[in-house]
Amino acid sequence: MASVEISQSITRLIRAAQDGHDSAAGVLLGEYFQRLVQLVRKRLQTIPGLAGYEEDVALQSFGSICRYIRCPERPVNLANRDDFWRLLAMRAISRAIDLIHRHKPEETPGEHDVEQLLGREPTPEEAAEMADECRRLLDLLADSELRQIALWKVEGYTNEEIAARLDCVPRTVERKVRRIRLLWKHELKNLEP
Repeated sequence: MASVEISQSITRLIRAAQDGHDSAAGVLLGEYFQRLVQLVRKRLQTIPGLAGYEEDVALQSFGSICRYIRCPERPVNLANRDDFWRLLAMRAISRAIDLIHRHKPEETPGEHDVEQLLGREPTPEEAAEMADECRRLLDLLADSELRQIALWKVEGYTNEEIAARLDCVPRTVERKVRRIRLLWKHELKNLEP
């Protein structure tokens, strides 16, 4: 019962944030910030010189999504906390990947370079397209366990970490990840002209 109430209150907070209530956005930031930081840290941890940027990326991603969902010209349909998290995660991953691509391993960015490295905002059309594509690909996975595994992989969890969460062996997760990739590859191939 408590998880249903929490889920409903998060959904209400998301709707309030969409309506421009900064206090709701602040509560949502508290709810999602550490999760976003961990997601970004997993992407950046192997790149020398990028340690410590995860909080900046998380904050800027959260701010970007809050501005995006408030845009009255392009209403965003966020049915629940999972939709909101997917949008946040995709934005944070996109920013982390952009930072990695712009970073040259032999150079460590200085303080003045941070804004330039983290400054690219997706257009609302790009963000909506990413959210729709993510939702579409997840909807292709009829099995809820496959959907959850796909989300965990996007969040940067290893097969071993996922196996521990599912109480199975890593080989089972590897097999399911291959199945997801095959389904998605087949779907994307069917979309080619």
